[in-house]
Amino acid sequence: MIQKMFKYYYVIARRALALRAEAISHAMMEIAYSASTMSGWVSIRRKKQERGYPSTSSGHRSTTSPRNDIRLLLFFLLSSCAPSGGLWGYAPITVAPTSTVMEWPTPLPTLTPAPATETLISTPIIERVLLVTFDGLRPEAINQAPMDNLIYMARGSSYTLNAKTIFPPWTLPAHTSMLDGMCQSKHGVTWNEYIPENGYAVGTDIFDLAHAAGLKTVMVVGKEKLRQVTEPASTDVFIFKDHSIGEDPAIAKSAVQEMKNGFDLMFVHFPNGDIVGHESGWLSKRQLTAYHEEDIAFKTLLDGLVANQLERTTLVIVTSDHGGQGTNHITRQAEDMTIPWIMAGPGIPAKLLTTPVNIMDTAPTIAYALNLPIPLEWDGVVVKEAFGLEPETRKSACQ
Repeated sequence: MIQKMFKYYYVIARRALALRAEAISHAMMEIAYSASTMSGWVSIRRKKQERGYPSTSSGHRSTTSPRNDIRLLLFFLLSSCAPSGGLWGYAPITVAPTSTVMEWPTPLPTLTPAPATETLISTPIIERVLLVTFDGLRPEAINQAPMDNLIYMARGSSYTLNAKTIFPPWTLPAHTSMLDGMCQSKHGVTWNEYIPENGYAVGTDIFDLAHAAGLKTVMVVGKEKLRQVTEPASTDVFIFKDHSIGEDPAIAKSAVQEMKNGFDLMFVHFPNGDIVGHESGWLSKRQLTAYHEEDIAFKTLLDGLVANQLERTTLVIVTSDHGGQGTNHITRQAEDMTIPWIMAGPGIPAKLLTTPVNIMDTAPTIAYALNLPIPLEWDGVVVKEAFGLEPETRKSACQ
């Protein structure tokens, strides 16, 4: 009987650990209730009564009943066994309002290295970069949606939930600063619509650098105006999927197809969270649903890396162009200006970044990872802390 009982709990506990964090407590209650009805616990109840514990035969549930004891025991067992981190490892996060510092729980300390042997272990090598942006993503939405797969990845990443975008916090100028490492006053993109006659951003961007070095560059986007971030000659593949609601799965599938064809730098843009935000409001139920669905599309990207055996040599950066409040994003307030910045991949430590991160730092960080030269005109700096190195001094702040 005892062996069957422990086998029963082992199976149930394994299933409970696979549930989302908020469902675990319900699973524990169900386990405890089932356990209290098993005949094996009758002897425990009798022994407790013999030792003077209050009887529950009257139908009133005592705080010292076996059922509550079991619940408490299972709570500590499941809590101690819950996953706590690692690359692609899910655990719940705590996110505060944008006006305060927002953090995931501190990752577990790195295990003490084993004694040195003659066997040489190669240093992790970054062979390619996948940059993903969720348009209009405020950090709070990651938990509230929830975006389980992004959380899953982020637990093994270097990250901040307090990165800053440029002003004005608009999609096209912000993405341009993200990809060319410069303030708006330098890249010259002051418009936020697709206006072909305006041409392209001024200066050298990350796609120019990568393409000039012979690397294969790919852009898969949900807003056509992002074509104006870089000249067509600098992108080997440019795919635009109409940004009408529901295109995120198609964007992800197109990106995975390009993974099969090979890439060195890929930029994937999910638009729907921003579109719904303008219609129904930031952090509205409808917008959170849109981000939850985009997170499923994001999992398609991660699965694509694994299916093509690219996950161990690919650096993944996830960020956004701006936040939002009400139905817009036009102010210098934290709700509009604060974005997440998350990086995971070969050799990247799992930690909360302590140095300030700006959207312009994305391009220099990608260039550093791909061993590309960093133009002196760029205002952004390499987020070296994410590589376990001493932080760089920021050149200047945009006006």
